[in-house]
Amino acid sequence: MNEMFRNHCREAVERACREILGSYDTLTQKTLFESMAYSLFAGGKRVRPVLTFAFYRACTGSDDLKPAEYYAAAIEMIHTFSLIHDDLPAMDDDELRRGKPTNHVIYGEATAILAGDALLTEHLPFFENAKNDAAHLIDSALEPTVLKMRMDGSAAFARLRDELFAGLSIDLTLDGETKRLPLPAVRAMACDARADVRKAAYEAEIAAYPRLETGMAACLNAIKGEALTMCSLRNFPSVLDWSLIVSRMDRETLDALLNAMRGALPMFRRYFRLKAKMLGYEGGLKFYDLFAPVGKVTKTYTLDEARDLLLRVFGDYCPAIQNVMRRAFAENWIDAYPREGKEGGAFCAGEPSLGISYVLTNFDGSFSDVSTLAHELGHAFHNDCLNEVSPLMTDTPMPLAETASTFNELLLAERMQKLASPEEEAALLEMQLSDAAQVIVDIMSRFLFESEVVERRKTGTTSARGLCEIMLDAQKQTYGDGLDENCLHPYMWACKSHYYSADLHFYNFPYAFGLLFATGLYALWQKKGDDFWPLYKTILQKSGSDTIRNVAVSAGIDLTRPDFWQDAIAFYAKKLDRLETLVNAESN
Repeated sequence: MNEMFRNHCREAVERACREILGSYDTLTQKTLFESMAYSLFAGGKRVRPVLTFAFYRACTGSDDLKPAEYYAAAIEMIHTFSLIHDDLPAMDDDELRRGKPTNHVIYGEATAILAGDALLTEHLPFFENAKNDAAHLIDSALEPTVLKMRMDGSAAFARLRDELFAGLSIDLTLDGETKRLPLPAVRAMACDARADVRKAAYEAEIAAYPRLETGMAACLNAIKGEALTMCSLRNFPSVLDWSLIVSRMDRETLDALLNAMRGALPMFRRYFRLKAKMLGYEGGLKFYDLFAPVGKVTKTYTLDEARDLLLRVFGDYCPAIQNVMRRAFAENWIDAYPREGKEGGAFCAGEPSLGISYVLTNFDGSFSDVSTLAHELGHAFHNDCLNEVSPLMTDTPMPLAETASTFNELLLAERMQKLASPEEEAALLEMQLSDAAQVIVDIMSRFLFESEVVERRKTGTTSARGLCEIMLDAQKQTYGDGLDENCLHPYMWACKSHYYSADLHFYNFPYAFGLLFATGLYALWQKKGDDFWPLYKTILQKSGSDTIRNVAVSAGIDLTRPDFWQDAIAFYAKKLDRLETLVNAESN
């Protein structure tokens, strides 16, 4: 190891340490910050970071040390903690370290203890997560072989499923004209305003699946079989536990969530029957009418009008969120409009080194697109909160990743419903309930389906017909009399790509958690008012570093207690009551 490399390593770790420590440089923590910096930048050989970089280079063959900088900094900060505490009067009682007065001599014993603790705890959750992950590693000699075999196993079957799905075209007759359309285009007609189009598209879709069901079933059985094998190799108790560990969620929290979802099923069945009534018939809703548009929200917005609306609404709620939104518009973070060659949909990507987020949307002026802007700017606010913590502490698990975005949508929807005409309010309420029903009822049905498929795969494979039977049973258990049992979707297992992922088994419950957690936070905000916002920021800042349960506890929330989840469900029950009142008033 030559001196040039060692100097390069020292410069890199100094830079990373200064960046991490910058979050402490505030007025209220000034002395603590100075105490931490005094010892951290007191000199020394930086042996441990140099060894970290050397190990990284040996493993990767790369001279670009940037990916390892924060890891090296974390190790050096923990080492510095040990030195500060070792010098304390209760330990070695040293007055000098590297020819300089020790930390407690300069800042006092109490501050030195706090400085050492802060340097330790800054990255302790990261190393705790790393330790937990290490428990599920297999023999290092086998790991490359397992990963290579996956390319010809679950990954290959996932690609095959996608090709089967994408390659299926359907002959669909509408208005006397027959067209051959790809399956995704036919499925998109579920949102068409015309009932005959929705019905024809649904019937054509269901009729088409037998052409590829055997191949799809083989893919699903192979992927779930590999998942069971991987659980055995990696010491996961079950496929569900694998997903929970990756999500940093415990069983008790999941059970509380699932119990709340089950408790909400009768209320959502009532909503489905009400929607059927709004569409002109009694009894259970037809499956092909689940996404039927009801009512109208006619107002459209320019991008400037959308900006002004969002700034006005969120300024009343939380100036910190408003400030991020203002920066996003003023500093051109947002690529708003569709154009040729641009990716569809919307997303937000944070750039922590610059302290900004990049937002992509395809804005066309509808209220839905204004809501999408609020959603993505919620991600931007989340990123802004995470910019104040160490870069190693920003890996947010999926259940918490949608917290701020969903919360923003709830705040905007609440305000717009209050400002809307009765007709527009009914439309907004129905859209909100429809979205919630998909996240709670449909995801519960998918959870039941996947649980049964995985259980059966332990002893053998399940035919396409068997998979359809499991799916229908799951839908009957969840949708109940809310849907017409003669008009369900037995092939939901074939059209949902989530089932075919090699690493994302039980992919759906994080979405249910995200919605109900954000809704529970909304209910908490209503109770606490302005006292809520510091708790909210704490949740977002801790989302990348700790377990979901501990993140919630830091804000005084116990996710294992039913009352938090019941408050979230009660929110949607009130929305349904209001929608029923509006529908009944209109019919009278």
